[in-house]
Amino acid sequence: MDTTTVNKFRESLKSFVDQVVNQHLPLRVTRRRGADFVVVSAEDWERDQETLYVLQNSSLMRQIAESSATHSAGGGYTPSKEQLDEITGV
Repeated sequence: MDTTTVNKFRESLKSFVDQVVNQHLPLRVTRRRGADFVVVSAEDWERDQETLYVLQNSSLMRQIAESSATHSAGGGYTPSKEQLDEITGV
């Protein structure tokens, strides 16, 4: 994670925002007095929130683990070629 001071952030706001949005890397902004803060793109924030929701949901995590075990064992549902074409839009 890159770090900058609040003064540099204020001077180059557009440049820093473009960097955060385009590179998908958060930016830590430090202040002499007061707590630091982090700037992230809305897309990255939403992705992280979805990930946290799944990780905190024991039912979903159990379903993922069961699905992974079934897949590793070679079991589970296998769609037909037509179904795969429909899913992938081919």
